[in-house]
Formats: sequence, C-alpha cells, structure tokens
Amino acid sequence: MTHDVHVRLRHIADGDWDGIAALEAAVYTPLGLSEGRTALESRARASPSTCFVLDCAEGPAGYLLALPYPPFESPDLARAEESAPAGAPGASAPPAFPSDNLHLHDLVVAEDFRGRGLARRLLRHLATTARAQTYEQISLVAVAGSETFWSAQGYRAHREIPLPGSYGTDAVYMSAAVPEGRRG
Repeated sequence: MTHDVHVRLRHIADGDWDGIAALEAAVYTPLGLSEGRTALESRARASPSTCFVLDCAEGPAGYLLALPYPPFESPDLARAEESAPAGAPGASAPPAFPSDNLHLHDLVVAEDFRGRGLARRLLRHLATTARAQTYEQISLVAVAGSETFWSAQGYRAHREIPLPGSYGTDAVYMSAAVPEGRRG
C-alpha cells in the first residue's frame, strides 16, 4: 500500500469483513486478544450506525467498532453479541443495550497507514456520531499498554472495574464524557 492514497471514512459494508478480520488478526493475534470475525461482525450488527471503516482502493485501511453498552461493563472477547431470534422485532438488526454509554470496542489502523492522524479522525467521527445520537459517555477497554494513548485522548481510567479475563491482565476500563461539538 502506498502512503498517498485517498482514504474515505464510511459505514461498514458486508464486503469489508475479510479485510477487517485480517486487520484485527494482525494486531490482536500476537497479543492473544483476537476475537475473530464472527464476534466482530456481531458487535457491528448490534449498532451499525456507530461502526466505521477507513476505505482505500486496496481495501480497509482501518476500522472502528462501537456499540451501546451499560456503563462500567464491556463485551467479553470470548463471546459474540447475542442476536434477536429470527422473526423477532429487530431481528435484522439485533437490539443493542439501551444505554447512554457508547462502548468503543475496537479501533485498528493498518500499519502502513499509521502516523497520518487516521485514529484521531475515527475518534472525531465517533464523537460527532455519539453527540448526534445523544450518548453522554464513551467507554473502552485499554489493552496491551494503550492506556497512555487513551489518557491523551481524554479518557479516565477506572481500575476498580473488573474486566473479563479475555482482555488480559493489564487491561483497564476507561471512559470520557462525549465531547462538545466544534467546527473544523
């Protein structure tokens, strides 16, 4: 991949999943944190309007998955999100947890595209989306030493919150208020 290609941010489409799963596996398999395509897709199905891909000609250059989740709770990496039974209301889009908290479950930028501000671009887009959908807070689980990055983005650690073991021993639950909107 070249560094000068145009990258477009958009909602995830069915054809993106091979690339998204490959990006997720490349980052998280060496850390023992890969959850696999089925779980990733289940999280996006829970809230398609809050999940995005960075699209370039070669395929996904990155992605962000976020879904409503109760504050101070997080998805278990070892399990997919449950979907509504076939034929039930909302079966095509499983109902997400009713919550004022939007959980940023995963953000990955392909190695060749790092250092270009794309993670911040995804985060700004998520904040704009969260404001428009009236979320009050965004939470996440910082893994593999990423707490410093998230702190610099305005997230506060909640070390008292227990996490599923699937996140590893150094994982930290973090949250931030949805930032006020600004132009630019």
